[in-house]
Amino acid sequence: MWRAVANALSRAKVPGGQAFRLPPQKGRNLLPGSCQGAVPGLHAAQQLSMSPGIQKVEALDAGHLVRVEWEDGSESRYPCVWLRDNCQCPLCFLPSAGARRLLFQDLDVNIVVKEVALADRKKVSVTWPDEHASEYEAEWLKKRCFSEEARAEMQADLFLPERQYWGSDLQLPKMPFEEILYNDESAYKWLCTLKKVGIVLLTGAATKQGELIKLGHRIGFLRLTFYGPTWQVQDKADANNVAYTTGKLCFHTDYPVLHHPPGVQFLHCIKQTATGGESEVVDGFHVSNKLKKQNPEAYQILSSTAVDYTDVGVDYCDFAVHCKQRIIDIDSRGQAVRINYNNATRDAVFDIPAEKVRPFYAALKEFNDLLNSAEHKFTYKLKPGDIVMFDNWRVLHGRQSYPSASAVTRHLEGAYADWDVVLSRLRLLRKRVLNRD
Repeated sequence: MWRAVANALSRAKVPGGQAFRLPPQKGRNLLPGSCQGAVPGLHAAQQLSMSPGIQKVEALDAGHLVRVEWEDGSESRYPCVWLRDNCQCPLCFLPSAGARRLLFQDLDVNIVVKEVALADRKKVSVTWPDEHASEYEAEWLKKRCFSEEARAEMQADLFLPERQYWGSDLQLPKMPFEEILYNDESAYKWLCTLKKVGIVLLTGAATKQGELIKLGHRIGFLRLTFYGPTWQVQDKADANNVAYTTGKLCFHTDYPVLHHPPGVQFLHCIKQTATGGESEVVDGFHVSNKLKKQNPEAYQILSSTAVDYTDVGVDYCDFAVHCKQRIIDIDSRGQAVRINYNNATRDAVFDIPAEKVRPFYAALKEFNDLLNSAEHKFTYKLKPGDIVMFDNWRVLHGRQSYPSASAVTRHLEGAYADWDVVLSRLRLLRKRVLNRD
């Protein structure tokens, strides 16, 4: 379902009649980078959500399985233990909370159906051995089909895993700040683009502190850290963070010293230096894929070696934080799901055998060289009023140095949000804009 919606969104028009498109990637549907105007695809989304019809229902495997034959000729098979566990009646399910009331200790994992019947081609009725009755809507069942294709579609619909990889050819998606604050369609496209591309630039914010608080309210709330709900990136005496200097910042993700690093980062340009201070970003997932192909052993080292991180100081409060992270976090398929790399806070403590140290450094050097290669990194300069937000689990960012001065010449306000909060708002906006669950 998500792919169809993405297809529709990718045809969106911006004022002036020009379609904004991200660089095409073979085999993937893309979302628009500049998102204004009405959201197309409403009719398509509504068609996709039309209730399916059931042709036939029967019990199989001595009552342990229920088979549903759909009117389109396809079939689904549902284990009875799962059906009983997910009974939607008021005794077993609390609709106001969307939560299960049935206690697991009361569930018979070997349960079989006593009777199964079809009602109006839109419901499956089940009677259990204890005479408890359950009903399941056809649309509800269809969405939860156990086929590989249906499960993949549901996961894509829930978590929006598709990615648009990029390098130095990035066409930085841009949207008006005020529009995403007050227009649900624009806000929906904003968060869709952030999830797929990993970075979005908002323009036209006021050049004063507090604009990020508005974005926090738009998505839900910001992430509080030891540096405060927001923080000021500018040259400071006795800086407690390397970002609070005028020096060059190498590519890094923020806060790998936390067990759950912030998922999204915001940087609002309030004042910009005339010379230097350019921002740099690189797609860490794209580079990780390159490393995996180029040097599988290096990829294996960085995705399996726990690296110590540390951050000690005083800001919002005093803190002494320590954590272990793998530079490249991977899922069960070996695909990168989070980059945890910050050279500034990588600890001198390194909890691995001495003979593994040099191979680790060699692997990290190769990864770092790929991050810094001209084909992978994208350089831009923020203007006052710009807000860049990016996926802190995926996009590594850096900064070119700029001249020191007696007065503040460059000022960014920063903030974080968790992906749980951002994705929650995205799903709610999708439901509101596309009128579907």
